[in-house]
Amino acid sequence: MLKKIISILAVAVLSVTVSANVQAESITVQKGDTLWALSRTNNMSLENLQKINNLTTDLIHPGDVLTVAPEKQYTVIQDDTLWDIAMDHQVTVSQLKEWNQLHTDLIHPGLNLVIFEGFETTNIVLTDQPKQETAPAAEAQTESIPAVEDQAPAPAEIAPAVEAQAPAPAEVAPAVEAAAPSTKEITVEATAYTASCEGCSGITATGINLLENPNQKVISVDPTVIPLGSKVYVEGYGEAIAGDTGGAIKGNKIDVFTPSKQDAINFGRKQLKVTILN
Repeated sequence: MLKKIISILAVAVLSVTVSANVQAESITVQKGDTLWALSRTNNMSLENLQKINNLTTDLIHPGDVLTVAPEKQYTVIQDDTLWDIAMDHQVTVSQLKEWNQLHTDLIHPGLNLVIFEGFETTNIVLTDQPKQETAPAAEAQTESIPAVEDQAPAPAEIAPAVEAQAPAPAEVAPAVEAAAPSTKEITVEATAYTASCEGCSGITATGINLLENPNQKVISVDPTVIPLGSKVYVEGYGEAIAGDTGGAIKGNKIDVFTPSKQDAINFGRKQLKVTILN
């Protein structure tokens, strides 16, 4: 895997105040309400309603207070960073990562992100690495170049200081790789499966309810080849989660989830390339 190493010189503390119209609201569960019905009433997917309320099941009770918010999809383009996207949509990087189950700051063009609008993000302080008194930090400030020239140590002493510098905080400016991150690409034998069958629970090995989320991109894998929970890109299928296992899925084999039995039959058996994204 090609790794991009980015050295970031220390810069002064930067505070930015972001104003946002608060559109998210709270609703109180009434007798007879279901999470599915509330998701439809508020134009949200069931999965996203669970996500912003930290729910692990569909069970709710009268009197429960839930947060609902308008949601939209954003597709990452070349040179985007999580920080830029967060600023444009008046949310935080931490919220973007939580909503989209991102475990790193790396994103790639074509990735679809869910963004909930209307969360209070007033007076967000975005802080770069604190101002340093060392010569390398001063050089990063163009307005103080004359003072730097008087204090700067010899070039041989500067390089070690820059190399030892810690990367900037996660919410400053996460790096975006120029292309989709690729830690490993393998060729697999692919078949398809569905949860729309008699006696099927629809619950994957990682707890994803495929009956309630028929459009979820999920593949069944051998965890010794593709770790469970990994994000992958499957040729001809798209970006998916390695969220299930199967008794016949051993070695370089996968099963891709399809909404219907006929879709699974039409998929057949084929050789595909799978890129493990994380």
